[in-house]
Amino acid sequence: MPEVYESKKVSSRKGNTKKGAQAHKNAYAFHANKSSKITKKIAAMPVGGLCEKCVEVIMWRKKFKKYKPLTQMKKCVTCEQRAIKDAYHVMCTKCAGEKNVCAKCQESREIVPTNIKTEKELIQEQVELERLLSGMNERERRSYIRQMERKSKKGEDEEDNEDDDEEEGSDDDEDEDDSDEDSDEDEDSEDEKKK
Repeated sequence: MPEVYESKKVSSRKGNTKKGAQAHKNAYAFHANKSSKITKKIAAMPVGGLCEKCVEVIMWRKKFKKYKPLTQMKKCVTCEQRAIKDAYHVMCTKCAGEKNVCAKCQESREIVPTNIKTEKELIQEQVELERLLSGMNERERRSYIRQMERKSKKGEDEEDNEDDDEEEGSDDDEDEDDSDEDSDEDEDSEDEKKK
């Protein structure tokens, strides 16, 4: 029997086969509305029991407002109990802890420690803060509260500008050299004043 060859579909376009430039370019970066109650609630949700890769995925979802929290508890794939409270997890914390695996991807990687504070720890911190503030006078108390608010705002700003900090790292070395020269000049001027 003679062999039958199938014809391949070939483009009929002649010449210029290069693609053009990207049509829709991102002119500015996406920023979620920080004053939104839903955004604040999602940002406050703890991320724990996951490997580093899965933590990055969840944090990306939170940053770009793609995170959808669970409305009902989800069924665990191992014990088949409705015990999963966190979105995108497939195993409950109990089963993941027993098997020592990530609760999302189920791989035995190093688990990132959870920064969840228990109710006892939160109450203890509140008591310590109140005790500290009670020992201060009104002026000191207000200035201390202002400093705490500034630190919390800086913490939020640093999370938004993580990429910018990496780029500025190379410029810091040059700034340190300049500050050394300035301090030498200051010492010389002080010596001249003393004479």
